[in-house]
Amino acid sequence: MKQINIQGFKGRGNWYKGNLHSHTTNSDGILKPEEAVKLYKDNGYHFLCFSEHDLYTDFRSKFDEEDFIILPGIEASAILYEKEGGPGRLKVHHIHGILGNAQMQKKKKHSLFSHNDFLKPQRYYGSWDGAVVAQELTDKLLEKGCIAIYNHPIWSRVSQEEFVNTKGLTALEIYNYNTVNESGTGYDSTYWDVMLRKGYRILGTASDDNHNQGLFEDSCGGYIVVKAEKLNHENIINAIIDGNYYSSSGPEIFDWGISDGIIFVECSPVNRVNFIIGNYLNAGVTVMCREINETVSEASYVLTGRESYVRVECIDKYGKTAWTNAIYIG
Repeated sequence: MKQINIQGFKGRGNWYKGNLHSHTTNSDGILKPEEAVKLYKDNGYHFLCFSEHDLYTDFRSKFDEEDFIILPGIEASAILYEKEGGPGRLKVHHIHGILGNAQMQKKKKHSLFSHNDFLKPQRYYGSWDGAVVAQELTDKLLEKGCIAIYNHPIWSRVSQEEFVNTKGLTALEIYNYNTVNESGTGYDSTYWDVMLRKGYRILGTASDDNHNQGLFEDSCGGYIVVKAEKLNHENIINAIIDGNYYSSSGPEIFDWGISDGIIFVECSPVNRVNFIIGNYLNAGVTVMCREINETVSEASYVLTGRESYVRVECIDKYGKTAWTNAIYIG
């Protein structure tokens, strides 16, 4: 087969750790914004998005420093209730809008969000056309100069038909530390592969969704690590859009890619490495240690020439995982 060579991480740069999904007392979180900033700075983070429910906030002027920045954002909502006047929520679309790069801001169709702008949740009763609703909500965010990320679909109780064909999404939240610990509903990589197999070039993100209510751990457990030249809004957002990062709940990924038709990964010590391949049966392989206390720090897989995309998962003995984004081949 053709000897393919593709770098998984592009260009020169530094590594910056960040959380894209968090809540404070400005919505349903317990920590004040300044307390959340201290928490994440103390744990080695370089950037944080306050994604309050239906409320756009921009705290850059208050919290940005040389070694830490805020990404302005909002978690927009559409909610399906069992019946009008009833408390029961059947399904939700929670979609992040994070302020885009300079080009996206310039090309916006409507005015940019301003600090403390409220976006009224869309409410439905009994039934809805979930796919149409997801697209409308995504379009609203894109028209305001934002990138859009679809959050925690399993927790949201949506079916795949209600969101996987949404146009304009930058990423799917594939790991949500809060909902993992709340109800075991925070792993969403299956839906990610559904979208990738359909040919959508969609990124994956891991995040916290931290509310800090003290019921369970939900801070500093899901994050992305971005490779960018500088720690500023433009560079971080461009790196996210380019997929120049990995997601993690613990392990590190130092390098990965395709060299002479061989997929390789170099990572911190883990117990298994999954090479996830599209698009034919029995594609891919798992490299796994025989004993639980054994570790592997590198692994490889020889391409056959029939793959449409490849991505890698590095998993330690506790189940903590690091995910690359996909490289598209076909």
